[in-house]
Amino acid sequence: PAATEVKDFAIGAEDAKVKIVEYASFTCPHCARFHADNWAKLKADYIDTGKVRFEYHEVYFDRYGLWAAMTARCGGELRYFGIADMLFDKQQEWAASDNPAEVVENLKKLGRSAGMDDATLDACLKDGAQAEALVAHFEKNFKADGVEGTPTFFVNGTKHSNMGWDEFKAVIDAELAK
Repeated sequence: PAATEVKDFAIGAEDAKVKIVEYASFTCPHCARFHADNWAKLKADYIDTGKVRFEYHEVYFDRYGLWAAMTARCGGELRYFGIADMLFDKQQEWAASDNPAEVVENLKKLGRSAGMDDATLDACLKDGAQAEALVAHFEKNFKADGVEGTPTFFVNGTKHSNMGWDEFKAVIDAELAK
Protein backbone atom coordinates (compact mmCIF):
# COMPACT_ATOMS: atom_id res chain seq x y z
CA PRO A 1 0.00 0.00 0.00
CA ALA A 2 1.05 3.60 -0.54
CA ALA A 3 2.63 5.28 2.47
CA THR A 4 0.21 7.33 4.52
CA GLU A 5 0.79 10.95 3.59
CA VAL A 6 1.12 13.36 6.48
CA LYS A 7 0.54 17.04 6.06
CA ASP A 8 0.89 19.80 8.60
CA PHE A 9 -2.16 21.98 8.96
CA ALA A 10 -2.01 25.74 8.51
CA ILE A 11 -4.38 28.67 8.73
CA GLY A 12 -4.13 32.21 7.45
CA ALA A 13 -3.51 33.72 4.04
CA GLU A 14 -1.17 31.62 1.92
CA ASP A 15 0.54 34.79 0.70
CA ALA A 16 0.97 36.30 4.19
CA LYS A 17 4.20 38.24 4.66
CA VAL A 18 5.02 36.36 7.85
CA LYS A 19 4.98 32.59 8.17
CA ILE A 20 5.05 31.10 11.65
CA VAL A 21 5.66 27.43 12.28
CA GLU A 22 5.02 26.22 15.81
CA TYR A 23 6.37 22.92 17.09
CA ALA A 24 4.21 21.91 20.04
CA SER A 25 2.84 18.90 21.86
CA PHE A 26 -0.77 18.63 22.98
CA THR A 27 0.56 17.28 26.31
CA CYS A 28 3.12 20.03 26.91
CA PRO A 29 2.06 22.40 29.75
CA HIS A 30 4.18 25.28 28.35
CA CYS A 31 2.42 24.86 25.00
CA ALA A 32 -0.99 24.97 26.68
CA ARG A 33 0.08 28.11 28.58
CA PHE A 34 1.31 29.82 25.39
CA HIS A 35 -1.96 28.85 23.72
CA ALA A 36 -4.08 30.17 26.61
CA ASP A 37 -2.19 33.46 26.82
CA ASN A 38 -1.52 34.23 23.16
CA TRP A 39 -3.54 32.24 20.63
CA ALA A 40 -6.64 34.47 20.58
CA LYS A 41 -4.54 37.62 20.09
CA LEU A 42 -2.33 36.01 17.45
CA LYS A 43 -5.37 34.76 15.54
CA ALA A 44 -7.36 38.02 15.76
CA ASP A 45 -4.52 40.48 15.14
CA TYR A 46 -2.37 38.60 12.66
CA ILE A 47 -3.87 35.44 11.21
CA ASP A 48 -7.42 36.67 10.58
CA THR A 49 -6.08 39.94 9.12
CA GLY A 50 -3.97 38.13 6.51
CA LYS A 51 -0.60 39.19 7.94
CA VAL A 52 0.43 35.75 9.22
CA ARG A 53 0.21 32.19 7.95
CA PHE A 54 0.43 29.85 10.91
CA GLU A 55 1.45 26.22 10.55
CA TYR A 56 1.31 23.73 13.36
CA HIS A 57 3.85 20.92 13.63
CA GLU A 58 2.87 18.28 16.16
CA VAL A 59 5.45 16.88 18.54
CA TYR A 60 4.93 13.52 20.22
CA PHE A 61 6.89 13.09 23.43
CA ASP A 62 4.43 10.44 24.60
CA ARG A 63 1.57 8.32 23.33
CA TYR A 64 -1.05 10.64 24.79
CA GLY A 65 0.29 13.46 22.61
CA LEU A 66 0.17 11.20 19.56
CA TRP A 67 -3.38 10.08 20.34
CA ALA A 68 -4.45 13.70 20.82
CA ALA A 69 -3.01 14.59 17.41
CA MET A 70 -4.81 11.64 15.83
CA THR A 71 -8.04 12.88 17.42
CA ALA A 72 -7.47 16.43 16.12
CA ARG A 73 -6.68 15.11 12.63
CA CYS A 74 -9.74 12.87 12.67
CA GLY A 75 -12.00 15.82 11.92
CA GLY A 76 -9.97 16.80 8.89
CA GLU A 77 -8.51 20.20 8.15
CA LEU A 78 -11.83 21.93 8.73
CA ARG A 79 -12.07 20.94 12.39
CA TYR A 80 -8.37 20.59 13.18
CA PHE A 81 -7.68 23.98 14.78
CA GLY A 82 -10.96 23.91 16.72
CA ILE A 83 -10.09 20.53 18.18
CA ALA A 84 -6.51 21.68 18.83
CA ASP A 85 -7.99 24.60 20.83
CA MET A 86 -9.99 22.18 22.96
CA LEU A 87 -7.00 19.89 23.49
CA PHE A 88 -4.92 22.76 24.87
CA ASP A 89 -7.78 24.39 26.82
CA LYS A 90 -8.75 21.11 28.49
CA GLN A 91 -5.28 19.53 28.71
CA GLN A 92 -5.55 19.12 32.50
CA GLU A 93 -8.83 17.26 32.10
CA TRP A 94 -8.13 14.80 29.29
CA ALA A 95 -4.43 14.07 29.86
CA ALA A 96 -4.31 13.91 33.66
CA SER A 97 -4.60 10.15 34.02
CA ASP A 98 -2.13 7.31 34.28
CA ASN A 99 -4.76 5.06 32.73
CA PRO A 100 -4.44 4.99 28.92
CA ALA A 101 -8.02 3.72 28.50
CA GLU A 102 -9.30 6.72 30.45
CA VAL A 103 -7.26 9.11 28.29
CA VAL A 104 -8.68 7.53 25.12
CA GLU A 105 -12.21 7.92 26.51
CA ASN A 106 -11.47 11.57 27.38
CA LEU A 107 -10.19 12.21 23.84
CA LYS A 108 -13.29 10.57 22.40
CA LYS A 109 -15.45 12.87 24.53
CA LEU A 110 -13.64 15.85 23.00
CA GLY A 111 -14.07 14.37 19.53
CA ARG A 112 -17.79 13.86 20.12
CA SER A 113 -18.15 17.47 21.24
CA ALA A 114 -16.57 18.42 17.88
CA GLY A 115 -19.27 16.46 16.06
CA MET A 116 -17.63 13.09 15.40
CA ASP A 117 -19.13 9.74 16.29
CA ASP A 118 -17.49 6.84 18.13
CA ALA A 119 -17.05 4.74 15.00
CA THR A 120 -15.14 7.55 13.29
CA LEU A 121 -13.02 8.24 16.37
CA ASP A 122 -12.26 4.54 16.92
CA ALA A 123 -11.15 4.20 13.30
CA CYS A 124 -8.85 7.23 13.64
CA LEU A 125 -7.35 6.15 16.96
CA LYS A 126 -6.75 2.58 15.78
CA ASP A 127 -5.08 3.58 12.50
CA GLY A 128 -1.62 2.09 13.06
CA ALA A 129 -0.31 3.13 9.66
CA GLN A 130 -1.31 6.72 10.36
CA ALA A 131 0.36 6.59 13.79
CA GLU A 132 3.62 5.30 12.28
CA ALA A 133 3.53 7.89 9.51
CA LEU A 134 2.93 10.70 12.01
CA VAL A 135 5.81 9.63 14.23
CA ALA A 136 8.19 9.31 11.24
CA HIS A 137 7.10 12.76 9.96
CA PHE A 138 7.61 14.33 13.39
CA GLU A 139 11.03 12.73 13.94
CA LYS A 140 12.31 13.79 10.53
CA ASN A 141 11.19 17.44 10.83
CA PHE A 142 12.03 17.84 14.51
CA LYS A 143 15.59 16.70 13.82
CA ALA A 144 15.98 18.57 10.51
CA ASP A 145 14.83 21.84 12.12
CA GLY A 146 16.98 21.34 15.23
CA VAL A 147 14.06 21.61 17.63
CA GLU A 148 14.94 20.68 21.20
CA GLY A 149 11.85 21.56 23.18
CA THR A 150 8.30 22.81 22.94
CA PRO A 151 6.96 25.20 22.11
CA THR A 152 9.48 26.27 19.48
CA PHE A 153 8.57 28.85 16.85
CA PHE A 154 10.04 29.63 13.47
CA VAL A 155 9.13 33.12 12.33
CA ASN A 156 10.03 33.43 8.66
CA GLY A 157 12.58 30.70 9.22
CA THR A 158 14.25 32.11 12.34
CA LYS A 159 14.05 29.88 15.41
CA HIS A 160 12.65 31.25 18.69
CA SER A 161 11.96 29.52 21.97
CA ASN A 162 8.90 30.13 24.13
CA MET A 163 8.25 33.81 24.92
CA GLY A 164 5.63 36.15 26.24
CA TRP A 165 3.14 37.97 24.02
CA ASP A 166 4.94 41.34 23.93
CA GLU A 167 8.18 39.75 22.78
CA PHE A 168 6.39 37.52 20.28
CA LYS A 169 4.43 40.47 18.87
CA ALA A 170 7.69 42.46 18.52
CA VAL A 171 9.26 39.62 16.51
CA ILE A 172 6.23 39.45 14.19
CA ASP A 173 6.00 43.24 13.80
CA ALA A 174 9.72 43.43 12.93
CA GLU A 175 9.16 40.90 10.13
CA LEU A 176 6.08 42.77 8.88
CA ALA A 177 8.11 46.01 8.78
CA LYS A 178 10.78 44.52 6.48
